[in-house]
Amino acid sequence: MTTETPATRALATSGILHTITEHGPVRSLEEAAAARGIEPSQLLKTMVVRRGEGDFLLVLVPGDRQISWPKLRAHLGVSRLSMPDKDVALAVTGYERGTITPFGAHPEPGGAPLPVIADALITSRPGPVSIGAGAHGLGATMDPADLVATLAAEVVDVTEPA
Repeated sequence: MTTETPATRALATSGILHTITEHGPVRSLEEAAAARGIEPSQLLKTMVVRRGEGDFLLVLVPGDRQISWPKLRAHLGVSRLSMPDKDVALAVTGYERGTITPFGAHPEPGGAPLPVIADALITSRPGPVSIGAGAHGLGATMDPADLVATLAAEVVDVTEPA
């Protein structure tokens, strides 16, 4: 496995303190969390959400939670949101499902980073968080406040228990 991905390059240039963890294949979020030495609630899922035609954003969701569509729609002031299929998600982020991360994800080469919404629990729970680093079996663990600041993420309550 290689640790060189657009995400690891973006992390390296961001200045954020982080630790890269490589682990073998995992079959569940719980196995991935265990391989990274964290609780499932500390493992963040990066979800691609379509707000409109050609208008996408990323939502960071703790591993023990899921997006609350009513909360997210209300926050964004829209009546409809959707999740793109795997091919569109790849085109929008440059990452295949299961490896998507905000680090290095751009709608086009040289394009602006996608907007990021981080669920409020990410910064209110104790301990570090781990996010994908652009390849299967590769994660980056860091302080949640640093993550939010580095990504200029909007922190909002947008999830509910899974």
